[in-house]
Amino acid sequence: MNENRQSLYLFIFIACLGFFLIQGNKTDSSLDITQNEIMGHIRYLSHENRGGRYPGTRGSKDVISYIIKQFKSYGLKPGSNGSFIQPFDITTGIELGEGNYAVANGDTLIINRDYIPLAFSGSSETSGSLVFAGYGFKINQEDLQWNDYKGLDVDGKWVVIMRHSPERHTQHSVYASHSSLHKKMLVARDEGAAGVIFVSQIEDENLYPLTYNRGYKNAGIPVVHLSNKVADNLFKPFGWSRQSIQETMNRSLTSINFNLGSLTFFANVKLTHKTTRAANVVGTIKSGNRKYRDEYIVVGAHFDHLGMGGAGSGSRDPETRSTHPGADDNASGVSGLLELAQKLSAQKSRLKRSIVFIGFDAEEKGLLGSKHFIKNSTIDINKITTMINMDMIGRMVDSSLTVGGVGTSPVFKPLLDSLKAERTFTLGMSNAGYGPSDHASFYIEDVPVLFFFTGIHNDYHTPRDTWKQINLSGTKTLLDLVYDVVFHLSRAKNRPVFSEAGPKQRQMKSTSLKVTLGVMPSYVGTEIGLKIDGLSDPDGPAAKAGIRKGDIIKAINGKSIKDIYEYMERLGELREGMTVPVMIDRGDEEIKLNVTF
Repeated sequence: MNENRQSLYLFIFIACLGFFLIQGNKTDSSLDITQNEIMGHIRYLSHENRGGRYPGTRGSKDVISYIIKQFKSYGLKPGSNGSFIQPFDITTGIELGEGNYAVANGDTLIINRDYIPLAFSGSSETSGSLVFAGYGFKINQEDLQWNDYKGLDVDGKWVVIMRHSPERHTQHSVYASHSSLHKKMLVARDEGAAGVIFVSQIEDENLYPLTYNRGYKNAGIPVVHLSNKVADNLFKPFGWSRQSIQETMNRSLTSINFNLGSLTFFANVKLTHKTTRAANVVGTIKSGNRKYRDEYIVVGAHFDHLGMGGAGSGSRDPETRSTHPGADDNASGVSGLLELAQKLSAQKSRLKRSIVFIGFDAEEKGLLGSKHFIKNSTIDINKITTMINMDMIGRMVDSSLTVGGVGTSPVFKPLLDSLKAERTFTLGMSNAGYGPSDHASFYIEDVPVLFFFTGIHNDYHTPRDTWKQINLSGTKTLLDLVYDVVFHLSRAKNRPVFSEAGPKQRQMKSTSLKVTLGVMPSYVGTEIGLKIDGLSDPDGPAAKAGIRKGDIIKAINGKSIKDIYEYMERLGELREGMTVPVMIDRGDEEIKLNVTF
């Protein structure tokens, strides 16, 4: 009897052990990164019901709820002051306010038919006489001289300026850097103009559209564009027309300027910015390891896209007004974020460092979500050991993918070399830490970064970026690699040491700049002036003069600065060897510093 009972107990033990082993294997398998789950996420995120995930829309809010639901199901904890949501406001557009009107020499003008304010116009009520200042140039260069303001008193008056230049169709024209509407406004403002009125060349038929341009701020003076009919009526009493003015200046390459007699212009310009509420989604796996749990790896991907597209949206088909699904950009990256969160959460007991998962909003608006997180992080930025970013990881071609930021820590290349050794794909590596996605916001703050990416394609930023084009096996291959990278970094004895790998700011394309200040400008600051995010050159002119991170540049060489565009224009006027005064705000203090270039 005793023997039988022992045999029965042994049989039950073996059966139970087998059952639990089977269940354990099932659990491990169910938490693997799978192609079906990747596609499930991508199809939801890129569905037409999401409307292209434009920040602040119903579709975007649906996506935020979806990510939170997944995070909760994986056991992640809220990562933003007890919440999964980290909200912030963004400016998404500009529109006419109430009370806009204009009167030209006693005739009331109709807005959107006879005139339109420009997006960078100041909002104010202004009246005065008019003067015509040709193309609005004031150029004093060795190879080019043109001054439309010579002998012209514009102080307190409306300055009428013709758009473009004598070489509007000439590529690489010598006038190109002087021909933008904003540049011409800046010159007129410096000359004391009360307001600026633009008139078109004969090639232009329509009013300039009122379109929001991120970075421009209130110019401080009103700026409007007149219809061709109204403009011709202004010049007719003086024996001129737009055509005769344009043809004469273009033929002679000399200025035409004159007072418009007793003509007056009276305008009240009111513009308002449209704002919307965006939000990052932040979830955390908190390690139980006492030694390392207060160090963090950040894994991120942006979930926003271009909405319905259209002019000014960033769409590569701006004439097509329809849902831009953004399956690759960046539903693919978000699917990876969710799959990694699920698998790593199941391995929580084996993680030494904690992991923060972030779905960034408003990346397409200029990395606004990641910049907001950096400036308002609920964890110490110095405790972030690595930021791993996934953007457009769904279109692997020829079994190859790219990882950027490899040069931001000496441990990254050996780690990636070892992890790719037994894999069949080709891994391209780029050292540069800065790039056109959310990891750039972390690199600026000396955080080592890795950026996973499968390449640009013809469907990028078009309605054709759909789930049907996703390479599922390639996406899973990439995510398996990212998982191994995160898992290794979470358990490594030492955190990655940061190495600077390339510039920490977007490289300006302007060829007119002969000098650099050596600063990292803020592209999202709300202050009037140019806020400094940091110094890009520790031995540059700014550093030597004593300019610091957080300073706001208000004027250079006696000329005021309201935004980054005005800063670039002022910098373009300077040459190597010059020493000029720079006015800055530092807290409540205004400081004058002399900067030598």
